[in-house]
Amino acid sequence: MKEKEDKMEKENIAVFFGGRSSEHEISCISVTTVADAIDTDRYHVFLIGITKDGRWLLTDSVDSIRDGSWKEKGISCALSPDAAKKCLYILQDGAYQEIHIDVAFPVLHGLYGEDGTIQGLFELAGIPYVGCGVLASAVSMDKLYTKIIVDSLGIRQAAYVPVYKKELAEIGEVCRRVEDKLRYPVFVKPSRAGSSCGVSRAENREELKKALFTAADYDSKILVEETIVGRELECAVLGGKNPKASGVGEVLSAAAFYDYDAKYHNPESRTDVNPVLPDGVSDEIRADAVKIFNGVDGRGLARVDFFLDEKGVVFNEINTMPGFTSISMYPMLWNFRGLEIRKLVQTLINTAYTRNTD
Repeated sequence: MKEKEDKMEKENIAVFFGGRSSEHEISCISVTTVADAIDTDRYHVFLIGITKDGRWLLTDSVDSIRDGSWKEKGISCALSPDAAKKCLYILQDGAYQEIHIDVAFPVLHGLYGEDGTIQGLFELAGIPYVGCGVLASAVSMDKLYTKIIVDSLGIRQAAYVPVYKKELAEIGEVCRRVEDKLRYPVFVKPSRAGSSCGVSRAENREELKKALFTAADYDSKILVEETIVGRELECAVLGGKNPKASGVGEVLSAAAFYDYDAKYHNPESRTDVNPVLPDGVSDEIRADAVKIFNGVDGRGLARVDFFLDEKGVVFNEINTMPGFTSISMYPMLWNFRGLEIRKLVQTLINTAYTRNTD
């Protein structure tokens, strides 16, 4: 009887959201989808919000995330790096309480969440966690290093010029270097930001200067890329040792490009999870998505983005913790394949337990 009771005992899952990045608000939306989908018959869910200034707060409900009250009502907490404890410390009434954590799900986008930092803490703590590990998270967050890896895989991608913030003191020289390699228009991106934050399109030198300084507000490393004119396509990857690719979805942006406002604030932007594509394109994208995922040592999940122009498929970028909002492509692609959100979330949690065994 004791053995049967032990098997039915709930596990404790810590779900992290918010964070110190420019994608804080998107994370707070994504986490509500994930938290609502977790099987509460199987897990005790501990929702841990990270404020923009880096405070960790345990909140009591998804509703407090939706209305933003978690920032005032949350209880101070911290994850112990002690692998012997595997616990969350909660500070309440002047005393610390320890709560054992069985598994973690970081629904964090951008810096300090999707870049290997919190993944390193989970590794120190010995806690299984959903998503890519330290290496994959770090190199995928950094668009420049992702490009270096993809170059080695022989997959076509946009030509680019790396720029460092300190070089902007000689902005004329930077512009000449870009112009020597690329033609206008170009796209200027922070190397380590997501959700199109800080991304600009430049049609001439004056716009390039402005775009470089805008990107520098988000990161000290900047990527200037050639413009690829074509369809915007995305593919979801899921799994551990033998990851699987979903079908291919298409982004239909209401703006000139799919920037932050077009993605989250323009109701005319939409997605198609079953677009009509030329023969062989879907298979090529699915194969390249898995190849890139494995190339960065991916684990658990990622969304891999491409363009399709007149010459064929072009890799754009990889996101190791894609959005889970109502308009996010990752869960929509798997839902179209028959993996509804509750099954998808449980599948992701399952990959955390087998991280070091398969």
